[in-house]
Amino acid sequence: MKNIEFKAVTNSCCGPTPTDCCSVPANTEESQLVGLSSEHAGLPVAIIGAGPIGLAAAAELANRNQKFILLESGLKVGHNIREWGHVRLFSPWQYNINKAARSLLLDQGWTAPSPDELPLGKEIVEQYLEPLANLPPIKPNIRFNSKVVAISRRDIDKMKSVGREKQPFVLYVETEGGTETIEARAVLDASGTWGHPNPLYASGVWTKDEQSVQQHVFYGIPELTTANQAKYKGKRVAVVGSGHSALNTLLDLVQLKEVDPRTDLVWIMRKKRVEEAYGGEENDQLEARGELGSRIHQLVNAGQIQVITPYHIERLKKIGEQIQVLGTTNGEKMEINGIDQMIVNTGSRPDFSFLREIRLNIDPTTESAESLAPLIDPNIHSCGTVRPHGQKELQHQENDFYIVGMKSYGRAPTFLMATGYEQVRSIAAYLAGDLEDAAKIELELPETGVCSVNK
Repeated sequence: MKNIEFKAVTNSCCGPTPTDCCSVPANTEESQLVGLSSEHAGLPVAIIGAGPIGLAAAAELANRNQKFILLESGLKVGHNIREWGHVRLFSPWQYNINKAARSLLLDQGWTAPSPDELPLGKEIVEQYLEPLANLPPIKPNIRFNSKVVAISRRDIDKMKSVGREKQPFVLYVETEGGTETIEARAVLDASGTWGHPNPLYASGVWTKDEQSVQQHVFYGIPELTTANQAKYKGKRVAVVGSGHSALNTLLDLVQLKEVDPRTDLVWIMRKKRVEEAYGGEENDQLEARGELGSRIHQLVNAGQIQVITPYHIERLKKIGEQIQVLGTTNGEKMEINGIDQMIVNTGSRPDFSFLREIRLNIDPTTESAESLAPLIDPNIHSCGTVRPHGQKELQHQENDFYIVGMKSYGRAPTFLMATGYEQVRSIAAYLAGDLEDAAKIELELPETGVCSVNK
């Protein structure tokens, strides 16, 4: 196992030539804030994940002259977004660009996209994340193909309390060369929840039944390219879920149905009434999000989509080359037969497996940070009614460890990108010793009625 000594490269962390843009002034209160001795105060802040929130954290830290290292398991920035790059966001550019990142980009002659345009996922990557990652204050500090598999404190496990806060974090990172260790004074986990979908079953449990029919199931929003259309065109397709992903999926499939009317669309959800899935419609302050609900409403009324709700899936059974779905509706048993393909949009859940040695305060219901849970409970809040929050609400029992971005919301579906930007702005200010700025609220979100899970 190779131990990475970060101090050897700190003088050039913002570019190929020596610079102080990422150095920590000797007279700061940093060592007092993070609880480390002065021996360790010069260690970097470790950021996990080079998506929008991870790169925003890098920009915020660079803007405050703080050392950092950004670890990305993929080969490029925005690795997860690239998998849904064909999907258009319902929030315009003005909500998708971090302020510190914008400032750094504009200083380098970047041309900002029109604030009112709705970007595709791939446009977020190409027009924003890639230029940001290539900036001199950020590029030298990114390490790709570097998967964090464990985090602990130096030389002590989760059980030991004495002197714990005086020890730096140690990140165990898998690379092509093996497993390396990196020490850090603070950690921001911005790894997200993509790649960890919720199962089909209403109980939320993965079973062998579901795993045995994986060739008939897709988790996410499939890109219906010419090569991929044959999988769904002219088939009986079930879409499971009631959020924005399900609505986008249904709109794409309706276009296939127009080409081949034999395409049969079944929409399965757990809500008591289909109207609950339409959201704010004309009352949504994000026009595209409201329009999404309105268009689906019209298609359902026109008979283009068969709705089965409330329906709770309990079992899947393969019959020939098709799937039989068994479940209940209003307490009665009901079978859905002859399904060729299933597309699952039931949300995702956080992966805590590499955080077993970190002392976390996780809410048992939402799986978010414990103090954040009352603010984001989807049984109470919609996307726009969640109060802005930052460092204070995201603290765990393990000082200077933070879960940020979508993963900070656990299983709650109410996260917006702008919320994550405010999170990392506040945390970066705190780690830089600016407690006043860390406590500020600098976020306004549009109102919506779409995200609540219950009405």
